[in-house]
Amino acid sequence: MIEFHPVTKHIGAEVTGVDLRKPLSQEEVATLREGWLKHLVLFFRDQQIDDEQHLQFALNFGTLNHPAFKKDSASPIHVLDQTSPKSEGADEWHSDNTFEPTPPMGSLLRCVQLPSVGGDTCWANTYLAYESLSPPLQRLCDELTAVHDITMSMKKAIAKGHPFDLAEVQAKWPPIERPVVRVHAETGRKALFVNRSSTTRLVGLSDRENEALLPLLIDHIRSPEYQCRLKWAPGTLAFWDNRPTQHYAVADYTERRRMHRVTINAFPEHADPS
Repeated sequence: MIEFHPVTKHIGAEVTGVDLRKPLSQEEVATLREGWLKHLVLFFRDQQIDDEQHLQFALNFGTLNHPAFKKDSASPIHVLDQTSPKSEGADEWHSDNTFEPTPPMGSLLRCVQLPSVGGDTCWANTYLAYESLSPPLQRLCDELTAVHDITMSMKKAIAKGHPFDLAEVQAKWPPIERPVVRVHAETGRKALFVNRSSTTRLVGLSDRENEALLPLLIDHIRSPEYQCRLKWAPGTLAFWDNRPTQHYAVADYTERRRMHRVTINAFPEHADPS
């Protein structure tokens, strides 16, 4: 029987009673989806699966998404193989690819190889970040939009030696405006939707107002009460909802860390209204 064991009060649960090497029944998929929507990120321990099993598990919940920075478009598996992660971009609180016209719904990240110490990942609950704002600030945020831009992330990648053409990437993904408060397509709950990696300004506010308010909103999700932290082990898989969460990859290691990720878009019935 599938069971969910919360790791904090507000976000994260370890899942037992499921073997990801085997196909899932419709009832199991429905149970996992319900738990995922409730806990926002699920952790599966001791799952010795291969890339194909990883992919098939992911496709129970959405369609395949090819991340913007993925160089090998032929493979559905995005390999994150790092020994020097500092300032690569994942060591900031962020939601994935909010500069895309339709950001991915979620990701399933699997640990393959770890350094001897370090390499944890943290997640934050952005429903709670919104709900804990004062009512006047909530009302203001409800009315605001923000610009999301790939440029900041791309400049960091180029500075770390990745061979991207900045102008080409900017032409492919021009800046886009999004609501500061996102309404989840499945739960109907409101979540704060700005992040340090991609959000550049609040639309309609002066520079001085932006300098005061945008950092406040971005930093608001850093409170530990909104967060959980995962200590990885080979065979651990994390499955998170990208819509009401942000995550942070702790860059505290200098040995090899290898992770395999599948990123998914929402099925039409679970997509944001156009």
